[in-house]
Amino acid sequence: MPTLDTTLTFFAASVLLALAPGPDNVFVLLHSAQHGRRAGMLVVLGLCSGLLFHTAAVALGLAALLAASATAFTVLKLCGAAYLVWLAWGAWNAPVGMQGDGSSAALSAGKTYARGVVMNVTNPKVAIFFLAFLPQFADPARGNLAVQIFYLGAIFGLAALFTFSSIAWFAASFGAALQRSLRAQRWLNRTASVVFVGLAARLATSQR
Repeated sequence: MPTLDTTLTFFAASVLLALAPGPDNVFVLLHSAQHGRRAGMLVVLGLCSGLLFHTAAVALGLAALLAASATAFTVLKLCGAAYLVWLAWGAWNAPVGMQGDGSSAALSAGKTYARGVVMNVTNPKVAIFFLAFLPQFADPARGNLAVQIFYLGAIFGLAALFTFSSIAWFAASFGAALQRSLRAQRWLNRTASVVFVGLAARLATSQR
């Protein structure tokens, strides 16, 4: 297994990467502001579950196949872009008005969690990133590489959970103030819709 020094270095690098502007943390920020802290945390759990999928893909060699196949990469990124467009449509047409949880639109826990999972899994850039990033901290001399990859993926997941949860917490506090105004709610929904369309366009035009 990686040494303690390697683990700490990897954790610190993972936190910085999770803080860097990207589709996942932007999604957490907007969803938390729109739907409240509970919904934001469920999305965070979904995104982190998606990271486990990408970790397994790297450990089992599936990510390498994705990186080598232009067709697979294109299909997955277009699915991800289509999902973001669907979220944009929903945000643009979301009803306004306070719900019981203090958010502008109530979503079931299962659907909210699933949004995070699908958002992460359908982004092939995450798989390619994991394929390039995780092996840098694995050492064949310290044991089975697949086990080390799973270990590193779990550490990255913890870093992402810590970082995204912090974003969700503060974004929900900011969003709660906006939810007191129907006009602000509508503005927030439309802003989220435009951002989702932008993320969809970015993903659809991304290259390996």
